[in-house]
Amino acid sequence: MTIAELIKQLGGKLVQGDGAEPITGVDELKLAMGMELVFAEDAVTRAQALNGLAAAVVVKPGLGVEFASNPSIAVIESDQPKLWFARAAKLLARPLPAGGVHPSAVVGAEVKLGADVTIAACAVIGDRAQIGAGSRVEAGAVIGEGVRIGEHCRIYPRVVVYPGTTIGNRVMIHAGVVLGADGFGYVRDPATGAYTQFPQQGTLVIEDDVEIGANCTIDRGALGETRVRRGAKFDNLVHVGHNCDIGEDAILVALTGISGSSTIGKGAVLAGQVGIGDHVHVGPGVILGGQAGVFSGKTVTNEGLKPGTVHWGTPARPLQQVLREQATLARLAKRQKKASSS
Repeated sequence: MTIAELIKQLGGKLVQGDGAEPITGVDELKLAMGMELVFAEDAVTRAQALNGLAAAVVVKPGLGVEFASNPSIAVIESDQPKLWFARAAKLLARPLPAGGVHPSAVVGAEVKLGADVTIAACAVIGDRAQIGAGSRVEAGAVIGEGVRIGEHCRIYPRVVVYPGTTIGNRVMIHAGVVLGADGFGYVRDPATGAYTQFPQQGTLVIEDDVEIGANCTIDRGALGETRVRRGAKFDNLVHVGHNCDIGEDAILVALTGISGSSTIGKGAVLAGQVGIGDHVHVGPGVILGGQAGVFSGKTVTNEGLKPGTVHWGTPARPLQQVLREQATLARLAKRQKKASSS
């Protein structure tokens, strides 16, 4: 694509250079060469870009004038250079060629495959499954009976998708993910202590533009539905229990665990190793810091708090409150030590 074509799709303003110049890819500041694009957001990265070999740089408005001393580099101004750069990277990425159905793949009866679908070596597609145009099922993945997968999805190697799962468009599911397995639900007989599984016969819905990191597990609903809403992003090693509802554009970072029947609001951020009890509600935009915990049945919201407030600790509460509590405890411990030594 040319610089002008990128600007037409992404916005921004060309303040130096030729819009007809082609851009073939993106790279980091120290490695970019030839027809590649970089971004700069501050004085340090600006200096690196000035001395680099990239063909073009995207910067914040006003920083473009600094590049007058290096007329060989095209300069694009954008309010959010990093976001512009990331979106440009997606536009410049070369699509993988469609590979059709590999001879070693197993495709069941009444399966519907859209145009340009790839089914790689040793993948298994269950009866009556549907896979939309341009989607890829990589080596060794197992797609269960009746599963529906939308368009332009990528199912990486050794993913397992249980029956009763529906996946939207442009969904990325990384290696080792298990979708739609039984939830952890049992009923105990008080007389014998034995456990009987509560029915796990619900469904799982993954909406459009979701990305699920390697080795995550998302359980189906028990009698109802588990749903991951549009644009949610999962790091590796995240677990979501049955009947949960994960909001749009939510971020779940590695080793987070969410117990059954909990809801995570739109745009919430759950940092690494966050633990969520069952029947919890995390409100829209809430940020839970690393290793925060929320007890079963509780609600965490930003009501009455400044935007961007971080909740931390167990039970999770505003970080400033936690710091005040710790300071108070430290003072009490110091007084007690002084009293006992006098």
